Amino acid sequence: KPENPALWWVSGDGEEVKWSFEELGVLSRQAANVLSGACGLQPGDRVIRILPRIPEWWLLNVACMRTGTVPIPGRQQLTAKDILHGLQKSKAKCVITDGSVAPAVDSGGPEWQSLKAKLLVSEGHREGWLNFRELLKHAPSDHHCVTTKRQDPMAIYFTSGTTGAPERIAHSHSSYGIGLTVSGRYWLDLTPSDIFWNTSDTGWAKSGWSSIFSPWIQGACVFAQKMPRFDPSIVFESLSRFPITVFCSAPTAYRMLVQHRLSSYKFRSLRHCVSAGEPINPEVMGEWEEHTGLDIHEGYGQAETVCSDTLQLQQ
Repeated sequence: KPENPALWWVSGDGEEVKWSFEELGVLSRQAANVLSGACGLQPGDRVIRILPRIPEWWLLNVACMRTGTVPIPGRQQLTAKDILHGLQKSKAKCVITDGSVAPAVDSGGPEWQSLKAKLLVSEGHREGWLNFRELLKHAPSDHHCVTTKRQDPMAIYFTSGTTGAPERIAHSHSSYGIGLTVSGRYWLDLTPSDIFWNTSDTGWAKSGWSSIFSPWIQGACVFAQKMPRFDPSIVFESLSRFPITVFCSAPTAYRMLVQHRLSSYKFRSLRHCVSAGEPINPEVMGEWEEHTGLDIHEGYGQAETVCSDTLQLQQ
């Protein structure tokens, strides 16, 4: 259903972007031409991508799949040392980021000479960088997807590094397609009529699971908000204002939410809530259910795997 909504992004100050699946297709073909044309990337090339919650983050995920390049997401808080570690480990050929992170990349020195391109996703120009938004305007909209095999790498994630240096974890074109079909259909309970909001940071594997693959495999619309840090007031206002039907956030976020005038809000469209990460406190689940009438369905997953429902694990 190409006319169905694919992405609904809001800035918080009145700006909105809405793409249907058809529009996402056209724009992602243009973005793919930027990667393979102006950036000179080849299938299998690694791409470090450090972007906040902006529409281009979603667009470039699809463009990488079309070109057979392998995205490596990173968090905005990464230092130049962190980014250099990722470059050395992955042998990335391109870095895609915005104006806030570009200075850290430029401070990397000669170690960055292996890069084919540095792509800037912001307004204005920066020496040594290509401007993605300008290139996208003039890119052709016809593009033939690279033919990939099921075990070819599709994305690489770095672990959190809690017990040592972050390690690379690769996922193939089949592992996420199969694993996250199950997640989207059963854990998230998504259908093409749903609008789904996942608040995960774009640098984590969870964002790939629940902001791209699970909802779009099910034909659901992804809702996103430009929110530099988690803010309960913004979350409550959006759940009240927009027809969001399925909501996903971390246990820490739910704890913040139940402490922030939860009883003052009504979420008329919300029907299903999920959480993943560390275990969620039973008192938090009870208070959420008391005020919303909805259970929080827990999931468990790692960068090395995909998400599983905890009830299924117990069984």
